[in-house]
Amino acid sequence: MDLHTLILHVLKASIFLTVFALGLQATWADATFLFRRPRLLVRAFLSMNVMMPALALFFVLAFHLDPPLQIALGALSVSPVPPIFPKKVLKAGGEEDYTIGLLVATVVLAIFVIPATMEIFQRATEVPLHMSILSVAITVFKTVLTPLLGGVVLHAVASKVADRVAKPLGIVAAVLLALSAIPALFVTLRTIMPFLFQGKVLSLVAFAVGGYIIGYLFGGPDPEHRSVLAQATASRHPGLAVAIAHANFPEQKLVVPAVVLYLIISMVVTSLAPKLMKGRKAQAAAQGR
Repeated sequence: MDLHTLILHVLKASIFLTVFALGLQATWADATFLFRRPRLLVRAFLSMNVMMPALALFFVLAFHLDPPLQIALGALSVSPVPPIFPKKVLKAGGEEDYTIGLLVATVVLAIFVIPATMEIFQRATEVPLHMSILSVAITVFKTVLTPLLGGVVLHAVASKVADRVAKPLGIVAAVLLALSAIPALFVTLRTIMPFLFQGKVLSLVAFAVGGYIIGYLFGGPDPEHRSVLAQATASRHPGLAVAIAHANFPEQKLVVPAVVLYLIISMVVTSLAPKLMKGRKAQAAAQGR
């Protein structure tokens, strides 16, 4: 087994355990939260599955981006939130029911949204992008739905056991994520350099910032929902994005580094933006006194 394969297996194990640990602390009501609230579901759908693909399409058509970036933006724009997204948001104080519900809703909708949106993107840009419903379903069931719903079921039938093992499993998942992410970053660092030195990174930064703003605007009147949807819209499932890109353009070696770079950028944007917004609100409140 080579280093790349080992890193991939460790990363998959980390994601599985992370989502399973989240499920151990969640309920069926959390998982179905958005499906029982159509207005919130529509807002999330418009933000993540309509506006973001439209933004990606605008960047591709208006700025004549290189093929790797066109493919990366197209694939990222239709991917759901990453499996580790809820853990990050919950640590920042996000509402558990809305956050878990958003994770479930986006991956379920992705089964149908990704193939349909890829077809529209292909016709508009003449970039041949497609992914079958079956392929998307297999990916989201493996990475999100199976571990999450498995944890929810265990929580329902043995809540005390679930509560005891959730934290240790979360710690193991975090350690595995670090063990896989650090060497993976060094492996891809060399291929990321062209984006840094040629200014191509600006389109990825603009896409992440635009996603955060779109999510915030579509989040509705509840400040917590705005914050969570803003972070969700800017954050995308790198595994699905890479799968879409590889299925269509296996010869484009710079697409994966572009997706990895976007993952880093989106993490920075979604970490800094809430702090900047809180700072501005505090300053405005101080000036209003």
